[in-house]
Amino acid sequence: MTEPKSYKWFLDFLSPDEGHMHGIETILFAKQTKYQRMEILETKSYGRCLVLDGKMQSSQADEFVYHEALVHPAMLSHPEPKRVFVVGGGEGATVREILRHKSVEKVLMVDIDEEVVEQSKIYLPEWSQGAFDDPRVELRYMDARKYLEETKDNWDVIIIDISEPVEEGPAYLLYTKEFYKIVQNRLGKSGLISLQAGSAAHTSLTCFAAVYQTLKAVFPYVGGYQATIPSFGLPWGFTVASTRIDPRAIAPEEIDRRIKERIKGGTKYYSGEIHQGQFLFPKNVRNSLERFDRIIEDNQPLYTYH
Repeated sequence: MTEPKSYKWFLDFLSPDEGHMHGIETILFAKQTKYQRMEILETKSYGRCLVLDGKMQSSQADEFVYHEALVHPAMLSHPEPKRVFVVGGGEGATVREILRHKSVEKVLMVDIDEEVVEQSKIYLPEWSQGAFDDPRVELRYMDARKYLEETKDNWDVIIIDISEPVEEGPAYLLYTKEFYKIVQNRLGKSGLISLQAGSAAHTSLTCFAAVYQTLKAVFPYVGGYQATIPSFGLPWGFTVASTRIDPRAIAPEEIDRRIKERIKGGTKYYSGEIHQGQFLFPKNVRNSLERFDRIIEDNQPLYTYH
């Protein structure tokens, strides 16, 4: 067995009792922004990584898995997504994947933390690949919930790409039943939302299960799904929801046809087979998701470990 090298180490805590260690070659950027602690690390295994409030957000080696898993299920389930709203998404990779859909005419990204976006442009340009300069994209720095409460605009797809709900962090009121009702009111008749929802490991299901049950209290069609993202150290949960469309009912062959017709350059991770299979969970995980009885509300927010 090869002995560990004497790197500096970043320990990404997955719970109070478990963590994933990453060997760090260089700390490229570290700063406390107005809203959160931001770090950009050069790691040995995964290349450059964005870390917010001590939690891994994305890595150079596998960010395409995360962002394709987040964006394409909702986008491909909609018959013709033209207007897309992004909550968060600071690195720009979520917008990048949205823009690859030929039907898209307008993307509005609202992120509360300008520093994360600007530093990502400098240190993580491979994530956005020029997406912020696309004329279809508008970028605003403000509270996304406040914007959605005040606007009358409707959107075909709303994608929520934010960090986990940590106490005193910027995101915890974007996981509540009240917020999901605001989102529902801003969707067009065939609209869908998708979001990352935390660990899908059976030992760390609290966030994922609570988000899943909270969305079910608002939307008639809710599909929890998972993707393997190695840099996260655990299987990762996502959720897609709609008032009219059930993505789980779309056949793999139809998804493959839509990828070919609708996405410029195809996909590296996503396929019809992945689309169908991602909604399948081991029996113990499925039972835990369905039996969980926690609804996240403004006056009863959920905080993950921090």
